Amino acid sequence: MLPNLSQTIQEIALLVVPVLMAVTFHEAAHGFVANWLGDPTPRLAGRLTLNPFRHLDIIGTLAFLLTRMIGWAKPVPVNPRYFRDPVRGMLLVAAAGPAMNFLLAVCFALAARAIESLGAGVLPGTMAYQLLEPLLYMCGAGVTVNVALGVFNLLPVPPLDGSNILAAFLPPHLAARYLDFGRWGFLILILLAVAGVLGRLILPIVSFLSHLLL
Repeated sequence: MLPNLSQTIQEIALLVVPVLMAVTFHEAAHGFVANWLGDPTPRLAGRLTLNPFRHLDIIGTLAFLLTRMIGWAKPVPVNPRYFRDPVRGMLLVAAAGPAMNFLLAVCFALAARAIESLGAGVLPGTMAYQLLEPLLYMCGAGVTVNVALGVFNLLPVPPLDGSNILAAFLPPHLAARYLDFGRWGFLILILLAVAGVLGRLILPIVSFLSHLLL
């Protein structure tokens, strides 16, 4: 029992950095794109930062560390009325988060390959091996975490980013009614997760993309 607990604690500890980066860069990307399009709301709210404590939701982060599939952060406030084209603006802002996660996944994959090259001649048990092994695990986790967060947020369930992307292609009256389901969105996601539907939808895609990158 204790060895398993110790291993779980070690795995979670190595997941902390990739998860913090994934969540922080995801939310910051929303804010920077909104600011670039003319909306000062994220800047005024102090969300144009890579300080994770400005973005984290404690419960959402713990949920992601434990499930490695479902998690959330504090949403970046955005006011589409500042955009020259509100529909296009919200589409770009919504897409920025998952796009950043996929970019981070590529960066972690490149780092993992570099570490593998460095450790090609390193013998197990040496100090260099003990340093490179957790770094390699962390990079591999960084790929999986970012792919999972990117894919999860592209689901067309309000209030996830995928819903704002899909709403951009709907007639305005349908888009408004569709996005109004956001108040029930996380309840729907939790029910789908408990029923195993969410895992069956996401995990094959995450596994395929992670293996492709690694």
